[in-house]
Amino acid sequence: MKLGYTAGTLDTGQLPQEDKPIAKHRLHGLRHFLGLFAGEHVAGTEFVIGATFVLWGVSAADVLLGLIFGNLLAVLTWTFICAPIATDTRLTLYSYLKKIAGPSMQKVYNAVNGVLYCVLGGAMITVAASAVRILFGIPVQTQWYPTSASFIFLVLIIGSIVAIVAAMGFKSVAQFSSICAPWLLLMFISGAVVMLPELVAMSGTVSGLHSVSDFLQLANAHIWTGQPMGGGEEMGMLHVMAFAWIANLAMHGGLSDMAIFRFAKSYRYGYASAVGVFFGHYIAWICAGIMGAAAAMVLNTSIAQLDSGEVAYQALGAVGILAVIIAGWTTSNPTLYRAGLAFQTIFHRYSVRRVTAITGAVTTVIACFPFVFTKLLDFVGYMGLILVPVGTIVFTEHWIFPKIGYTRYWAQYKGLRLNVPALASWMIGVAFAVCMDTFGIIHLYFLFVPTWVVTMVAYLILAGLGGAREQYPEAEREEKQRQEQIRQEQAIEAEGISPHPGSQISSTRIKVAGASALLAILALLGMAGAVFAGMMELDEYKALALVPSLIYFVSATIWIGKKEQSKESVSSRTPSL
Repeated sequence: MKLGYTAGTLDTGQLPQEDKPIAKHRLHGLRHFLGLFAGEHVAGTEFVIGATFVLWGVSAADVLLGLIFGNLLAVLTWTFICAPIATDTRLTLYSYLKKIAGPSMQKVYNAVNGVLYCVLGGAMITVAASAVRILFGIPVQTQWYPTSASFIFLVLIIGSIVAIVAAMGFKSVAQFSSICAPWLLLMFISGAVVMLPELVAMSGTVSGLHSVSDFLQLANAHIWTGQPMGGGEEMGMLHVMAFAWIANLAMHGGLSDMAIFRFAKSYRYGYASAVGVFFGHYIAWICAGIMGAAAAMVLNTSIAQLDSGEVAYQALGAVGILAVIIAGWTTSNPTLYRAGLAFQTIFHRYSVRRVTAITGAVTTVIACFPFVFTKLLDFVGYMGLILVPVGTIVFTEHWIFPKIGYTRYWAQYKGLRLNVPALASWMIGVAFAVCMDTFGIIHLYFLFVPTWVVTMVAYLILAGLGGAREQYPEAEREEKQRQEQIRQEQAIEAEGISPHPGSQISSTRIKVAGASALLAILALLGMAGAVFAGMMELDEYKALALVPSLIYFVSATIWIGKKEQSKESVSSRTPSL
């Protein structure tokens, strides 16, 4: 099918706003991206993933070193794969895919993307329900299906709340996530710190933690033991490293984070991702593993029989339940919102709010089945491999085509609504990954690079046959003129915007709120340190930790809320579709 590329028409007003590059005056500095990544990667999934490494039976060195190298690879992928395309085009992946592969493939991709986000959002609702169930004595859910009607009822209530909030709007959810991020990270650290003495006392392996060697000895004996639990597959450092790399594969290798890096002044802002992954995917995962192993020992059971709520409750008490609820809630809301936006491009006759509400209902039903919780690591791997071939296609057309004499945007120049070679290459990449995993030829976590290569080769061959080798001088000249006209219009728009000094955050009230939030964080950290040093009992910590936590949330809400009023609000990962 042909789109009908109209030569000689330069009416940029007919071009949807989301399909126009971000203007220079809307770009942001490095601090914006540091805060963005810091708030994005400390979430409910960390409880699940950190405990799963314990189940794998990897050694302490496997975890500590594997996560360093894997997260470093992820940062480099963000910096040298995703961010350069985003800063070169100033478009979201969704808009750029429409330009490269046509609106029909964009809708197919958004449909798949939306379904996967629904499953991921369902997992986070299940994580939140795993904490609340403790308050009502609902049994732990470790099967792929629900085993309690009460649990289903609880999930429906939590899912309804999440769906309503997501449908009402994303701005307040994003702001609340930024408030929660420092506290959530502290809860992971505190949980590990207060449970380490419990491990020491019950294990008898070491008399205390006086050095790094003492910790490693304890960790190898009772946390990351080198022995897989439940008869699972034997894993090693390469598996840990590979998983850390692909944990956010859809975001960096799949190019979804073009949505945020299009606002970056330089592609080097991709290094800001290190703040998120080394806090959320290193410190938090390690701390979650320590909490899980200690909780299993306290309850005299296998970590495989525990969910996130039980682990956090054993380590932190009531504040642990709050941590799991908030972690699940702050992750499921933006995830659900993104899924709603993706589906809205397909059902464009309906409002985003209505589509998001329906999407929330479907997601809630999915959350009733804990398979999304118990199989989270495999799902994250499959999600990345399903979406990453599309990132490969975009990367190939943007960077490789000009170097080998192919024409970038050839499908648009031919007026195609569907770039068949792109769709076929996507299917070939996914089929390759599925076959390699199904037949055990290449492990799921190692399929990223081979799938990338297969998809790239397929697209180079098929696009060459489809018309990428041809030249379209008139269409290319018109495209350059169109982009230049957009830049001129944006420059005129920027000149018409008067500088806005913003409100001054210097009032006594705001300073007090900021100081109170900081003191509350320090108090929580100090209390955890006191438990570790034997100056405070764990039960006493559990009873008192809720007070500074509440003080933090009240103070941080006031402080961050007023700061947000003084600057322009900018959406973070949510694509403008």
